[in-house]
Amino acid sequence: MKILAFGASTSSKSINRQFANYVAGQIAGSQVTDLDLRSFDPPLYSVDEEESNEIPADAHQFLQLIQSHDALVISLAEHNGSFTAAFKNLHDWTSRIEMKIWSDKPMLLLSTSPGARGGAAVMESAKLTYPHLGADVRATFSLPSFHENFDPNEGVTDPELALELKQALSSLQA
Repeated sequence: MKILAFGASTSSKSINRQFANYVAGQIAGSQVTDLDLRSFDPPLYSVDEEESNEIPADAHQFLQLIQSHDALVISLAEHNGSFTAAFKNLHDWTSRIEMKIWSDKPMLLLSTSPGARGGAAVMESAKLTYPHLGADVRATFSLPSFHENFDPNEGVTDPELALELKQALSSLQA
């Protein structure tokens, strides 16, 4: 199974990218593509920009990556209760090519943050909107207090949370 994994953040130290890649790597026999959103830099979306310069190549490339994989593991970063600006901008541009940007791919939707809510607000937003945008959301999982509950070598260290994540992974593979 070819899996596209990314954290919806452009931080070079993104805990969401780290988490998405760790989780995707737990799927036996998978080939994981680690997508770094820093490699995309489309201009700020506006109708005027689109009319003047058309849809940027970055949006076409992002859509092609989604379409060329069998499944998606996305970990959403949360900025002020919503999507990061860079991710939302790329998402908006891509939707101008294809409204169902997630291409009906099976998706494991994750979120994490240093705080106790684990990106709960952005997760709720994505759970409501992504199915309308072509996502086959098989499971969701939010990891609170990332630095206390995750170890790069051991993964999720809290036993109850580790079990929840294992169940989410099973749902993606089903």
